[in-house]
Amino acid sequence: IARREAAGIRRYVHLSTGNYNPKTARLYTDIALFTADPEFGADLSALFNYLTGLSKHAEYQRLLVAPARLRDALRERIVAATAEAERGGSPYIAAKVNALVDVEMIALLDEAAERGVRIDLIVRGMCGLLPDPARHGDRLQIRSIVGEFLEHSRLYHFEYDGWSEWFAGSADLMDRNLDRRVEALFPLLGAESIRRCEEVLSVLLSDVRNSWLLQPDGAWVRREELARSEKGGATRSAFSEFKRLASDSAV
Repeated sequence: IARREAAGIRRYVHLSTGNYNPKTARLYTDIALFTADPEFGADLSALFNYLTGLSKHAEYQRLLVAPARLRDALRERIVAATAEAERGGSPYIAAKVNALVDVEMIALLDEAAERGVRIDLIVRGMCGLLPDPARHGDRLQIRSIVGEFLEHSRLYHFEYDGWSEWFAGSADLMDRNLDRRVEALFPLLGAESIRRCEEVLSVLLSDVRNSWLLQPDGAWVRREELARSEKGGATRSAFSEFKRLASDSAV
């Protein structure tokens, strides 16, 4: 939305991992950002001009846009994390996506884990990367979460060389999303936005009841079964935890 105000034209932007479908909104869980940041506004204006055929891709200031830049940006970050691991650092990558089938991304993440990067992946659907304890040790964990709501949001987190970056958006790690569609990831920059994303990732990674772990042979084993066999006791559900957090925030 572009609005004329006393200080001039101001853009209000809503960025989301979902859409405005009233039916799926009742079942899907998504992440959204509402902002009046001028650089986000300029990027969205440039992107919509591209979509309507009025311009070429711009040099976006905030957004990572496919097919123009997104693949390169992800590659650069995974390679940088791998290089830090080789220098003895402790980089970390986390991603929450619907699918991981892009050949290059699979190879980059596989090599990163082998070289020492700790990686947590939450892949709801198709996954072409397998954990290999002989090469990855326990550094690569891949899980799928299926529960009360459909986990639709895509979330990416990179820690390397003293940087900590968070992105959310529409793009899965598939060649169609990276090369043949217009997709965008937007950075989370504010302290509160980052805190909420950290909270979401922490809750999802701690989920036991709705979480399935990918095994080296390609089988998915329910984490609740593993937890019971290891120590027994109660199990946690990410969805019940999200309800609790939402209730606490509303008080």
